[in-house]
Amino acid sequence: MNPESIARWQFGVVTVYHFLFVPITIGLAPLVAGLETAWVRTGNIKYLRATKFWGKLFLINFAVGVVTGIVQEFQFGMNWSQYSRFVGDVFGAPLAMEALIAFFLESVFLGLWIFGWGRLSPKVHCAVLWLVAFGTLMSAYFILAANSWMQHPVGYEMSEDGRARLTDIWAVLTNPTQLVTFPHTISGAIMTGGALMFGISAWQLARSKKVVDIAIYRMCFKIGAITVLIGTALVTITGDIQAKIMTEQQPMKMAAAEALFNTSTPASFSIFTIGTPDGTSELFGIRIPNLLSFLATGSFSGTVEGINDIQAQYQEMFGPGDYRPVLWVTYWGFRYMIGFGLATAAVALIALWLLHRGSNLLNKRWAGWIFLAAIFGPLLANSAGWIFTEMGRQPWVVFGRMFTRDGVSLAPGSTEMLISIISLTVLYGILALVDVGLMTRYAKAGPPSQEEVQDSVRPPKPPDPGSTQDADADRPLVFAY
Repeated sequence: MNPESIARWQFGVVTVYHFLFVPITIGLAPLVAGLETAWVRTGNIKYLRATKFWGKLFLINFAVGVVTGIVQEFQFGMNWSQYSRFVGDVFGAPLAMEALIAFFLESVFLGLWIFGWGRLSPKVHCAVLWLVAFGTLMSAYFILAANSWMQHPVGYEMSEDGRARLTDIWAVLTNPTQLVTFPHTISGAIMTGGALMFGISAWQLARSKKVVDIAIYRMCFKIGAITVLIGTALVTITGDIQAKIMTEQQPMKMAAAEALFNTSTPASFSIFTIGTPDGTSELFGIRIPNLLSFLATGSFSGTVEGINDIQAQYQEMFGPGDYRPVLWVTYWGFRYMIGFGLATAAVALIALWLLHRGSNLLNKRWAGWIFLAAIFGPLLANSAGWIFTEMGRQPWVVFGRMFTRDGVSLAPGSTEMLISIISLTVLYGILALVDVGLMTRYAKAGPPSQEEVQDSVRPPKPPDPGSTQDADADRPLVFAY
């Protein structure tokens, strides 16, 4: 393998792995904050117990997400230094904003939330968690702004030394690609957080014998399933808009998503397609008439350009070369993204129907395992969607400006890169075992008892009159986790 291939594999492995934890964190934060808000408003202890339970799972994923995210950014200097030199002036701005504004906001307020039980007033403590949830959204926005610039570069000019120079940060932050990518990604995260909540709750419903715990699991089961359906609706709406933006800005990606080789008016949506080995024509396909035209243009009779015609156009614009992405990756990645998402929504809908009917199936262990498996639906859909997005842009690392092959570092050879990817793969494997082990342990343990949560939010003991001893010195320090 040449250095470019190894560098691409390493970045792909690191990115996909990191993005398993990001949507869980983003999606779970507002759900936990909502549960704590319910406790503050009602004083019902079950909301506090649920907050503690899901808060632990949130913190585990947040920690692993931070570690893997830091390693991911190291890739730009390790394996993609030529790319970093080219886009550093532009790409560095939103990344710096993410670190200096959003990440600091998350970290500071998350620390206050962890150690603030019993020290901050309930309302202030709850507000702190909402600020953490807001910080996760801000982090996502700045990161996606950087990625959207790679998809559709704006707000820059080319310098004499061939580097991109930032001229308008507002244009970068309000990139039309960004304005549709951000809500689409957050909608997927909402689905992910909801699926985690209703999947674990269903699993616990089938195994728990405590009546007080069952009430909490039924509540969270319902909240999670409804959240999945809301996320599905938002993903569908934003995905439709994104498809039209993509058709306008990157027509090759849209054509590759459908294996549409020749320009069609109208264009059909492919359910299943078999192409020739050279990837230039279709041998067999099952299609829905006119649907692709609507997805791409908003009209059932719209024209959608084909791969072969776009390839010819790009050769005239950018010179000789193959501008087609790997078609089987884009074609099936697009379908896996849609398929896993719809399957998760179907499971959530069935779950709500069973809950409404009071079905005994929710008490069956095999049903609990099925609902638990639904957790992986949004995770697989998110991964497939990002693989499609990044692979569909190829052979560009910055669309229309820089080829991926030109962004690889010059110094590291294949040996160094192989050592790097093997080391990171082993390290990430260990992190996966730790994460799954901790998630399983605390999911099995269930919510803390009423006595435990009441003790953790107990106000500090006032000092004796005239005493110089610290108010908390005569009792054990109580932490939330």
